[in-house]
Amino acid sequence: MIDYNGIKNFDELIEREHGKIGTDSRNEYEENATLFIVSEMLKEARKESRMTQEQLAEKAGTKKSYISRIENARGNIQLSTLIRIFEKGLNRKIGLTFL
Repeated sequence: MIDYNGIKNFDELIEREHGKIGTDSRNEYEENATLFIVSEMLKEARKESRMTQEQLAEKAGTKKSYISRIENARGNIQLSTLIRIFEKGLNRKIGLTFL
């Protein structure tokens, strides 16, 4: 059981639960968190555009099942396909930041 006493901020909580940056546990957590964020961004953008998954997939040149997998934060996402979905399918630009 994790001891939450003495935790002062969110970063300390994440470190306590998932380990220090660079550990396998923390890397897995960070990857899953990023995938979740991307899935929510795609879902929100698609809904704002009043499109179904099928309509988006057709416009972006991919399959509905791929859109569904991304929106449900399952599986791997190819960056080139994600960019195409946002740019061709939703007419939006993606900006990337590397830390």
